[in-house]
Amino acid sequence: MNTVLTAPAKLTLSLRITGLRGDGYHLIDAEMVSLDLADCLTIGPGDGLEMSGADGGLGVPSGDDNLVRRALSLAGREAHVVVEKNIPAGAGLGGGSSDAAAILRWAGVSDLVAASGIGADVAFCLVGGRARVSGIGEVVEPLPFEDRVYSLLIPPIGCPTGAVYQRWDDMGGPSGAVGNDLEPAVLDLIPEMARWRDRLGGATGQQPRLAGSGGTWFVEGEYPGDGRQVVRTVPPSVPPV
Repeated sequence: MNTVLTAPAKLTLSLRITGLRGDGYHLIDAEMVSLDLADCLTIGPGDGLEMSGADGGLGVPSGDDNLVRRALSLAGREAHVVVEKNIPAGAGLGGGSSDAAAILRWAGVSDLVAASGIGADVAFCLVGGRARVSGIGEVVEPLPFEDRVYSLLIPPIGCPTGAVYQRWDDMGGPSGAVGNDLEPAVLDLIPEMARWRDRLGGATGQQPRLAGSGGTWFVEGEYPGDGRQVVRTVPPSVPPV
């Protein structure tokens, strides 16, 4: 019998870079929340991976580098997984990380350090809800859940995380004016992102914020229409202990 899993998107409300580890990984201090925008995974017998749906500005790999395959490997499990993508790739919404976290929950894996070894956002996605996230993503401190509404504008532009962090390093580690230290790097690397920011700001009268390493702009509140997607926060996937 097949098992159907839900993999909620994550939204990074704030992101400060606090240091650099000796192995080159950046240390962060961030607040993240889970959203009702979600991928759907169907798990059945066999061995394989099928991807369908949204891929944003970046293609989603289906080979050994796919985070779902890496999660199965970590868990020591084998399955045929069909992933219906609703979370665009390269949008900074943690779609691949949440897919991996869904696999780990299904397999009974709760080790956040091991989860972060798959991808920096996997540990948060394994817990979900609302949390303060630090270290390289492996330290997840649950915060009280808040029912909030956000409006997203997701440009058809991929923002590769590695390239964004490299540009941040090359720029000397600037601070972001509205809570995300990676925003200056994204705007320098992909100047077209500014046009989408201004489009959202003009439509809502608010100052848009960048989600993680890009490329989604968001504001708090409900502003449907003209390519904007209204989302709500959802409670934790795993109850806090």
